[in-house]
Amino acid sequence: MSVCESWGRYPVVQQQTHPVNWRDEQLNIAGFDSSVLPYGLGRSYGDVCLNDGGRLLCTRRMNRFMSFDSETGLLCCESGVSLAEILEFCVPRGWFLAVTPGTKHVTVGGAIANDVHGKNHHVAGTFGSHVTRFELLRSDGERMVCSPESKPLFFSATIGGMGLTGLITWAEIQLIPIKNPFFSVHTTKFGHLDEFFELSERFEQSHSYTVSWVDCLARGKHLGRGLFMAGNHAGEEAAGRKVPNRSGGIPVPVDFPEFALNGLTVRAFNTLYYNRQFRRESDTTVHYNPFFYPLDALQGWNRIYGKRGFLQYQCVVPHDDAAPIRGILERIARSGQGSFLAVLKVMGKVKSPGQMSFPKPGVTLALDFPIRGESTFQLFRELDDVVRGAGGRLYSAKDACMSAADYQAYYPQWENFSRFIDPAFSSSFWRRVMGTVEGVPS
Repeated sequence: MSVCESWGRYPVVQQQTHPVNWRDEQLNIAGFDSSVLPYGLGRSYGDVCLNDGGRLLCTRRMNRFMSFDSETGLLCCESGVSLAEILEFCVPRGWFLAVTPGTKHVTVGGAIANDVHGKNHHVAGTFGSHVTRFELLRSDGERMVCSPESKPLFFSATIGGMGLTGLITWAEIQLIPIKNPFFSVHTTKFGHLDEFFELSERFEQSHSYTVSWVDCLARGKHLGRGLFMAGNHAGEEAAGRKVPNRSGGIPVPVDFPEFALNGLTVRAFNTLYYNRQFRRESDTTVHYNPFFYPLDALQGWNRIYGKRGFLQYQCVVPHDDAAPIRGILERIARSGQGSFLAVLKVMGKVKSPGQMSFPKPGVTLALDFPIRGESTFQLFRELDDVVRGAGGRLYSAKDACMSAADYQAYYPQWENFSRFIDPAFSSSFWRRVMGTVEGVPS
């Protein structure tokens, strides 16, 4: 048995690993004595990338580029290629990822399986919206090339399918053209939640990328205060700017003690961060790394939360009524829990091709919580009540606590999706949200 963690380091499981080295490798998946699950860089936060008692198919060695059309920006690569490697290759050639999450240390296969989204969801949708085709290896040895035209049902089930429909061996994705690696960013300091919604409506019309950091512990008239960032790819005016020196990031060498991240330290940090911008509005030009991937500058930043790890809570709720997101923020502030990583964004109406994908029109909040025992899980149950009552849902890639009843209510299409699950594939997450040991719906 080997140790392969999720990024939140919870739950702790026992599983075997099997490296996959080549896209055309002959794998006798059906001959394994346990269920299997693809595993890339392990940046899912909960147990969606874990398979307790089973086996992980580690795909990181499948990291080869297969083809690239410099005229159209169509890239084909193996599923273990990371988004960081794609950026390293394509940015100097004038291309960029159409959609990227908040870390570039994600494999292409993982980005498809979790149908990741980013700051430009309101205009570009999810990562899966820019996948043109991929190969899916099933446990019976069948290799099917899936696209909207060929095997469209498997195409839809695999995008956002959490790695359960088979092993993605390679994928073809559409990149977007850029003039340089810089972004023009407008930052606005806002004092409460209503102002956040006003800024979102204003800037989504003119900016492709919008996101807000919020102070999760602010209360009363300051509830939901934060910094709203709106960005666009920079034009010719930034062409001569110096590209920052590349760095692997500053390592976090040890697990922080639990007392390092408490209500007092988080409140102090949030106050300082909120007031780092003296003026209400500012305009800057920044490289894509600090704009999209600020936490990638810290190697192993998950160690900040201590040995017990952390949980992330990411939900999406309707935003035609601000009451649900207000209720969530009020409960978090009262609890004194949470961390300095709190992100708020309005999601758009671009429909994902994945039938099990998380995003839908509304407002999404993502927040990290150091695991503090029962008080943390009790808070999550309270937040679940709000999300459930509002008709929202939680993000599977970030979840470690969702009940089977809630999952099946949030994703009523699970029954149709289960028809496409490969019989040899399973995960700790799927067995949990199905409420069974074997992953078969009861």
